[in-house]
Amino acid sequence: MFGFSTARQNMVDGQVRPSDVTDIRILDAMLAVPREAFVPENKRALAYLDLNLDISEEASAKRFLIKPAVLAKMLQAADIRDTDNVLVAGCATGYAAALVARLAARVTATETNPAQAAKARDVLAQLGLGNVTFRAAAPAAGDPANAPYDVIVLDGATEIVPDRLCGQLGEGGRLVGVFAMTQPPRAAIVTRSHGDFGNRPLFDASVPVLPGLERLPAFVF
Repeated sequence: MFGFSTARQNMVDGQVRPSDVTDIRILDAMLAVPREAFVPENKRALAYLDLNLDISEEASAKRFLIKPAVLAKMLQAADIRDTDNVLVAGCATGYAAALVARLAARVTATETNPAQAAKARDVLAQLGLGNVTFRAAAPAAGDPANAPYDVIVLDGATEIVPDRLCGQLGEGGRLVGVFAMTQPPRAAIVTRSHGDFGNRPLFDASVPVLPGLERLPAFVF
């Protein structure tokens, strides 16, 4: 019978590798982390499809696991080292945080939904990933207490410039995410060097916007 381990291998071979993800550490992490553990029971059959997977529980705000290939390409661009201190902003149920935990020394993951944060804690504990600290905070706020960060990963898109997050980057730090200020949305990397910030587009990508990083509605007379 077709199982999750086969689906995981097919995801890596059919979606991630063809997207020019060659970092063996990321490929190994995606093969090791059971994506199905981070989605509701009734949606586990969809866990490895090439889509932004709605993991929202009934009567809660919409949250998603972003497409596996998009996440993998962002992590590759971030060039996470095994000594890095990383922030995952808007971690939802923790899939991206689990991947990053296999790449970095220390991870801080922020989430505002208590149920999803609890699920993230439980799953990562079961996986033996003890280098992740969870904080109840909006994605845009980050967690200054554990800054400066070598890498910040937006687990979704932003329609505004995430100034507060950029300010938590250390010297040489990198922030990766999907920037949806213009069309088409594009994944990009922001780097901090000598107090200045540079922005380099990476690839076109469409993923849901994180709560609190939406564009404010324009004033209409």
